[in-house]
Amino acid sequence: MSFRPLFLAASSVLLLAACVRVYLHGTPAAAADEPPTMRFASYNTSLYHDQAGGLIARLENDDEAARKIAAVLQRMRPDVVLLNEFDFDPAGRAADLFQRRYLEKPQFGLDPIHYPYRHLAPVNTGVASGLDLDGDGKIESHGRAYGNDAWGYGLHPGQYGMLVLSRYPIDRARIRSFQYFKWSALPGALRPLDPATGKPWHPDGIWQALRLSSKSHWDVPIQTPRGEVHLLALHPTPPVFDGPEDRNGARNHDEIRLMAEYISAKPLPWLCDDLGQCGGLPADAAFVIVGDLNADPVDGDSKPGAIAQLLEHPRVLHYPAPRSPGAAARAAHYGIPRRGDTAVHTGDFGPRSGTLRLDYVLPSRQLAVKQSGVFWPLPESAEAAFAGGSDHHLVWLDLDLPKQ
Repeated sequence: MSFRPLFLAASSVLLLAACVRVYLHGTPAAAADEPPTMRFASYNTSLYHDQAGGLIARLENDDEAARKIAAVLQRMRPDVVLLNEFDFDPAGRAADLFQRRYLEKPQFGLDPIHYPYRHLAPVNTGVASGLDLDGDGKIESHGRAYGNDAWGYGLHPGQYGMLVLSRYPIDRARIRSFQYFKWSALPGALRPLDPATGKPWHPDGIWQALRLSSKSHWDVPIQTPRGEVHLLALHPTPPVFDGPEDRNGARNHDEIRLMAEYISAKPLPWLCDDLGQCGGLPADAAFVIVGDLNADPVDGDSKPGAIAQLLEHPRVLHYPAPRSPGAAARAAHYGIPRRGDTAVHTGDFGPRSGTLRLDYVLPSRQLAVKQSGVFWPLPESAEAAFAGGSDHHLVWLDLDLPKQ
């Protein structure tokens, strides 16, 4: 469970420090007038491939799913958006192609859209650990077994990556990432246990080496016309595809908890980013948390209370969940019993798994929600022609940012 008219001549900027490579591009452009609201969105695009370079090949060959994803973005026109499951490549070729050939060209009769700023960087998925992380007694070099032994499940480095697109400048010097943060460094971490013995499922040496983030956790400062907003991006592992030890469920819970700790405004000397800076987000900082968090509040397989760590966080604005008519209709079609409101679901995982709310846009309390929604039209709608490019649907909020 699992974006421009002609491309501006702008080169990717490479920041290399402590083995962390960060890629951005864009040219400053000041808004003539301050917008009354700004639209933030999260969208798991399913733009990935099982082979390294495979997404590039797809995008070079008029990919139908990519056209639909671009059409959704052209229709909803978010000012800032996180794309989950967009394969990372070091040269940023896939992002270039998607922006130039898809977003900046009309799709399904819609107007092109241009994002002058972006952020993409390496993630843990598909990066070999050199360790037997799945406990099968082997360290594999290819296939699914290789993916299971990678720091985050993936068949090649960068699979299921993340991409931020923005109309507004990104303060690249202050981006923070937590790709390398160790799971064992999280106080009170949910270390998986073997239910048959009650002992830790991972040997001590592996547990001490394990990275917590299955992709990465990012803090991306966005310089909006009304002041700075921290885009806090993540994509925790699905809480499935494991065994009775529930190691993925525990990891999903603690990946979400890491973000909850980051915004806690408590002293956090143990929380150090990939460049060695320790501590969390300042108490007065405005933020928007975005991502496919792979955790439904009441249904699905995540650990109880996993997403409540953010939904009920004292710094997160409590507001009615975004809704769509298409989600409720799809859930009714499947007829799978659900305890929660199916109209707030964001993903469609087929007749066996049904629909769930997995994707979130969660603003801080100093921001105000003016409108919200999930782009999931009814099947008879004309927009349904391009709504199914991914098994997830775009979640959006129109936010009023008090001038800073």
